[in-house]
Amino acid sequence: MSIFVNHLTIAKNMDKIKPGNKQALIMFIILIISVAFSSCEKYRFSPPDVDPNATWSLSNDIQPIFNSNCITCHGGAISPDLRETRSYNSLTKGEYVKTPAESSRLYTKLNAPDHQARTTPVEKLKILYWIQQGAKDN
Repeated sequence: MSIFVNHLTIAKNMDKIKPGNKQALIMFIILIISVAFSSCEKYRFSPPDVDPNATWSLSNDIQPIFNSNCITCHGGAISPDLRETRSYNSLTKGEYVKTPAESSRLYTKLNAPDHQARTTPVEKLKILYWIQQGAKDN
């Protein structure tokens, strides 16, 4: 109710503003709205670049992704077992990391709509590049 009353009050008071000032007020409101929408962080964010030529390591780059995002489900009960010291054998024996990397079981599962992957686009790229580099146990 108070919002409706405030709108009526504003409408009544708009009649009291001189025509030149009314146009300036409208232009000011449009400017404020434009600035608000153009400064949103959502539209300025770009994920950091992932270098496909960097050497990707299971222990330093990939296993931390599994530890923070995957082992809640893939901690032994659901295949592949992505716990430390078990992930490499589970991925290679289960043929999850075969080339071409884009169609490997691991990468396609990470991007499947029915899979609740908690990985970011950057993490998915790291996993993709690691598979492209031969998915070494390093």
